[in-house]
Amino acid sequence: MLTTTNEPPRSEAWGGMTESEAASLYRLMTWLSPSFPVGAFSYSSGIEWAVEAGDIKDAASLRDWLAAMLSDGSGFCDGVFLAQTHQATMARDLARLREIAELAAAFVPSRERQLETTTQGRAFIDTARAAWPSPGLDEIIAACDGAIVYPVAVGLVSATHDIPLPPVLHAFFHAVVSNWISAGARLVPLGQTDSQRLLAALEALVGATATRAGAASLDDLASATFRADLASLRHETQYTRLFRS
Repeated sequence: MLTTTNEPPRSEAWGGMTESEAASLYRLMTWLSPSFPVGAFSYSSGIEWAVEAGDIKDAASLRDWLAAMLSDGSGFCDGVFLAQTHQATMARDLARLREIAELAAAFVPSRERQLETTTQGRAFIDTARAAWPSPGLDEIIAACDGAIVYPVAVGLVSATHDIPLPPVLHAFFHAVVSNWISAGARLVPLGQTDSQRLLAALEALVGATATRAGAASLDDLASATFRADLASLRHETQYTRLFRS
């Protein structure tokens, strides 16, 4: 005998996630996964020098270093550039987009960090464009008229796919912090469980920084992590290196 149930439609059972929302989540998980080929594993953002200098020596000191980079240094600034790029792209304000891209490229404190962020930005755009072509993306890229750093690349690609800014910022910061922790884990070294504890400990700060960056303007750009900036400069002449920055 054929029976029926009162089971709700699948979209309702999943909390009302639409097909478009599911596609956006899929793309964010792919684009900001460690397996996405942007070469992030090759860079430490100065953490390698900080370990050699003794600034980072265990999980606790790595947590403090990363928390500062995230909320008061390059992490927050990159989030602001991502958010501003996303908003300018959604508005199709090409003149403003070019200004943001130029400022973001000039805001990097060292040659190696410049290499890190521009190389990842180029790889992100090339791979995303090849696998997920989007109408208008080529015009947006051409409007930048120069090197495109990683947060700007994430902002413009996600916007051309109509992915809302808040989840993009959260996914971006999760990816950045995860890569920092991965570098630190290899250098200190740390075990896998300690690495996950660090990621968990930074969860609230990632959310708070994403919220701040999303609400900020370019006038709010500021960095107070001078030691981290020096680390990225001194890494250039470090005698033994595992990482490119």
